[in-house]
Amino acid sequence: MAKAKSTKSTTGKTTGKKEKLSDKLFFNLKNCWEVLNEKTETEIAETEKEIAELASSYKNFLDMGKTERECVETICALLEKNGFVNIDNITQKTYKPGMKVYQNIRGKSVIAAIIGKKGAANGCNILGAHLDSPRLDLKQKPLYEDSDLALFDTHYYGGIKKYQWTAIPLSMHGVFINESGKKTVIKIGEEPGDPVFTITDLLPHLAKEQMDKKASAAVEGEDLDILIGSRPYDKDEKEKEKVKLYILALLNEKYGITEKDFISAEIEFVPAFKASDVGFDRSMIGAYGHDDRCCVWPAVQAILSIANEKTIPEKTLVCYLSDKEETGSAGNTGARSLNFQNFLTMLCETEAQARLCFTNSSMLSADVNAAFDPTYAGVFDKKNVSFLGKGIVLEKYTGSGGKYGASDANAEYCAKVQAILNRNKIQWQCGELGKVDKGGGGTIALYAANLGIDVLDCGVPVLSMHSPFEVISKIDLYMTLKGYIAFLKDA
Repeated sequence: MAKAKSTKSTTGKTTGKKEKLSDKLFFNLKNCWEVLNEKTETEIAETEKEIAELASSYKNFLDMGKTERECVETICALLEKNGFVNIDNITQKTYKPGMKVYQNIRGKSVIAAIIGKKGAANGCNILGAHLDSPRLDLKQKPLYEDSDLALFDTHYYGGIKKYQWTAIPLSMHGVFINESGKKTVIKIGEEPGDPVFTITDLLPHLAKEQMDKKASAAVEGEDLDILIGSRPYDKDEKEKEKVKLYILALLNEKYGITEKDFISAEIEFVPAFKASDVGFDRSMIGAYGHDDRCCVWPAVQAILSIANEKTIPEKTLVCYLSDKEETGSAGNTGARSLNFQNFLTMLCETEAQARLCFTNSSMLSADVNAAFDPTYAGVFDKKNVSFLGKGIVLEKYTGSGGKYGASDANAEYCAKVQAILNRNKIQWQCGELGKVDKGGGGTIALYAANLGIDVLDCGVPVLSMHSPFEVISKIDLYMTLKGYIAFLKDA
């Protein structure tokens, strides 16, 4: 017979409440806010302050970094402010315990490390996330005029519902590089008073045929053209494309660019609105780019918090933030490139040590999970889904159609991560990306696993994932930060 177990009430007094067998054996989770309310008033106040500060800094990060380039710029500045040194500027071959180094990879990916007492060859604790989010990219020759309107032709990047990108304000971000190598940075639509841009949609009075189509075909990819102007150039009566000319004249006057410069440019259009609190209780954050920046920010904050401690960690700690995940992680800034391997190899004295480093390392693939949405309950397996407000999500495997393309973590490593979180009293839950035959997806975990690294997906549950306005819970963000810190500190 189970014995009565003493527990603490919300007032801190000891009670003799008897523990039920189901409480002991079932895996049932409370909402994290409920668990918080069971603490003392002082603990509640301190935790709520930490949650509010983290949410505020995260919203600022989202607003500053709507593209991977902007994220890298912000993160590198933070790293240097906290004592990290660019590894490309270091001439020595040996990295001593306590050294803090980072590498900026082509302005679109970044890796940071704190050298531990045991050295990298004995394995690293790694947090890996991705900086890119679904968006609209300009084609190489995007600018055209039609019916006295100037428009940009686009190619969507990553998995989107195309109809969600019409009739919303968009901002323009990116870089132009001329033939002499001069970089011109563009950011229009984010500051008060800036113009914004939009993709027009058909009025419902004329949209019968459109609304009879499948949602995936209601707006075609070639219809995602961005409205950018309507005023004709008035100083050349013979020019046929006067509106296009006026737009180019404005761009040339302010930025010194011509139409040819678009061919080599990287120009992205993203939602123009700011990150905001959601709900009367302000318990959630709505924004563009939670996938995967709600994991990037806790990962960065985790390694920075340890960097500012006086003690040197036992293991080498690494934070890897990659590009191109939304399109398969290919390219020389994606997780399938050699960048990550090269960085870890630099931290080791020999190639043999580098191979040992991979085998001995542990990684959390810091990526989001689809939170249960009661409006669309039919696509989720409610027994195996993550919920907003119930903590950091562990996702043992990804992939689709019979785990195709999955990184499937082994039982030993899953148990190890669970133990770390349990020891540190961090609430976690498990999750999958919908019912077995309803879809699926992947993360950068697969490419780390291919190197022999133990890796498990671990991140924040998200509502409306891949939409222009995703939603997360502030307390899940907080639990994720605490979980990442605990993981990095595990020796």
